[in-house]
Amino acid sequence: MPVEFMLEHEDRHTGARAGVLKTDHGDVPTPAFMPVGTQGAVKAMIPPLVEESGAAMILSNTYHLTLRPGPEDVRALGGLHRFMGWEGPILTDSGGFQVFSLASLSTVGDDGVRFQSHIDGSELFLGPERAVEIQEMLGSDVMMVLDECVPYPCERDRAERAMERTIDWAGRSLDARTADRGLFGIVQGSTYPELRRKCAETLAQMPFDGYAIGGVSVGEGPLLMDEVVAHTAPRLPRDKPRYLMGVGPPGDMLRAIGRGVDQFDCVMPTRNARGACAFTWQGKVRLRNARHARSVRPIDDGCQCRACRTVSRGTLRHLFQAGEMAAAIWVTLHNLTFYQDLMRCARQAILEDNFQEFKADTLGRMGE
Repeated sequence: MPVEFMLEHEDRHTGARAGVLKTDHGDVPTPAFMPVGTQGAVKAMIPPLVEESGAAMILSNTYHLTLRPGPEDVRALGGLHRFMGWEGPILTDSGGFQVFSLASLSTVGDDGVRFQSHIDGSELFLGPERAVEIQEMLGSDVMMVLDECVPYPCERDRAERAMERTIDWAGRSLDARTADRGLFGIVQGSTYPELRRKCAETLAQMPFDGYAIGGVSVGEGPLLMDEVVAHTAPRLPRDKPRYLMGVGPPGDMLRAIGRGVDQFDCVMPTRNARGACAFTWQGKVRLRNARHARSVRPIDDGCQCRACRTVSRGTLRHLFQAGEMAAAIWVTLHNLTFYQDLMRCARQAILEDNFQEFKADTLGRMGE
């Protein structure tokens, strides 16, 4: 089967939803956070530890895996699940975000995107059909259509052209699909409500298995992001999953859940961990600070992850100071566990019609 979404409950007082995304490689309770394994691995992690964190689904990237090792090599090595050593569901981004992040190395036309490889300068062409073909070769459970992600600020004319191109590419992606895998459409339109509305309502008429809100977390800030999500999410089909791409600050995710978003991904928990920054229910803990030098406390007193059961803040500070890779591994495991605990608690609050109180209490404890 492609994928199936079962909406279990909607919070009585907000737009928050609890559901289950069903795939051939397992079920994903929502709200869900997907750790990012851009190049076929979650940084500073191995799959058993990612699973131990509570993650049910991970994300990888079409652009990066096409450059190396190449989709043919991934397929020859047993497909992306075997290649990564991950038995659960996998979502692959199409390469659309790299239109934004690698803007100086890409040229966009109606046929697709021509990239100059950031590795060796060679040319890579990704059109909507080729992006689907590559993702089918990788064997991911959920594929994303190719879209044009624009930066903020963006002039309205440019945002409209990118939105119209994204709609065109969405239809071409549907026509290109040959494998029985999930395919999500992506809503673009920058921060212009009328463009977001047109894109959402147009894509909603297309037979996608889910819908994403793209083009956020590109410099617009949390207030504008919240406005975009509030304007877009209710216009997406109620019976399909809604995915907010590239968003990871806990406060932003909780606010988006309250708007009806079901899925998230972001490098924030892993990137912050490598920078000695841990997420806790009391806010961020910066483990290089000298005040932790003799601290026997765990990262988070209320956390039961292996890192918090095993090493102290003082030990972790030393490991970071000494440049030991174990430091990044421990804190990445903790951060990913925290993110999964946040999603699990949010889901429980939704099922109990208590999400508004949970959100307010959590943001208050975190100082947001």
